[in-house]
Amino acid sequence: MNTHLHIIGILLILLALIHIIFPKYFNWDKELKSISLINRQVMKVHTFFIAFTVFLMGLLCLTSSTEIIETVFGRKVSFGLALFWLVRLFFQLFVYSSKLWKQKTFETTVHIVFILLWVYFTIVFSIISFNQSF
Repeated sequence: MNTHLHIIGILLILLALIHIIFPKYFNWDKELKSISLINRQVMKVHTFFIAFTVFLMGLLCLTSSTEIIETVFGRKVSFGLALFWLVRLFFQLFVYSSKLWKQKTFETTVHIVFILLWVYFTIVFSIISFNQSF
């Protein structure tokens, strides 16, 4: 399980860093121009804190995998992370409109990759949180 947490840690840090390109990739200068200043800033600030939180999750997995696996507190943290990624998977499947990815090769690929990532994260954290033998 340590190996899986290290893999997840690296993936989460990479995911956090990908957020850096969001403003340019999603053309926020143009797209967000029509909304109020507060809404623009909320969008940017929330994106930063989502990325920061994901980065910290990754750092936790890389630096504290043994504690996550072997302690009661670690398993409780793992349970919370399993719930987090399960809810994220639900949103990926049922909240995002299929109009965003259907019949678009790149977007469909990204959609499927994220589904697989959220499933992987959910399974690993669930196994850790419910496995008392560690």
